[in-house]
Amino acid sequence: MRQLIIATKNKGKAKEFSDLFLRYNFHIKTLLDIETSIKIEETGSSFIENACLKAEQAREVLNTHVLADDSGLVVDALDGAPGIYSARYAGEHATDQRNIDKLLINLKNVPEKERTARFVAVIALALQNGETIYRKGICEGKIAFQQSGSYGFGYDPIFIPKGYDVTMAELKPAQKNDISHRKHALDKLDQWLKENEHLL
Repeated sequence: MRQLIIATKNKGKAKEFSDLFLRYNFHIKTLLDIETSIKIEETGSSFIENACLKAEQAREVLNTHVLADDSGLVVDALDGAPGIYSARYAGEHATDQRNIDKLLINLKNVPEKERTARFVAVIALALQNGETIYRKGICEGKIAFQQSGSYGFGYDPIFIPKGYDVTMAELKPAQKNDISHRKHALDKLDQWLKENEHLL
């Protein structure tokens, strides 16, 4: 059976990716299942660069197909911040709450019409043959004035998707997964896989 490594230690994210590859008869493993220590440096200046770096660095060590992603929140009023630094916006070891608090403070005097933002996800697949392909997904929306909701993680409690009047964290997981940036990227990757399965 062919093997695919998901370059993440996030079990929820790994399951989301694993589900996509079920039909391709892959044996799926994550970094949690591997004894080999892999040090991945996110030195890129964009979501695309970081996603590709993660996948390619793991492929170099493991010599097999590797899937990785990089994602974050882009806020127009903050010139694109927090962007690739979304997970550590309030510091290297910031919690989700500290990141949310900092973002709301920085947008304190920004009116609703100027609080436009989007979640961005890039999924990269580093193939064993040396090729790397990636697909990008976006979920447009705006930043709420206060957090609400208990589902999801990260900035979900303050992100209102376009066409909705509730935050991402107020949507049931199935609803969120239907419109999320990661789902859009996965759909695009799935289309590529259907057309290029012979490369796997």
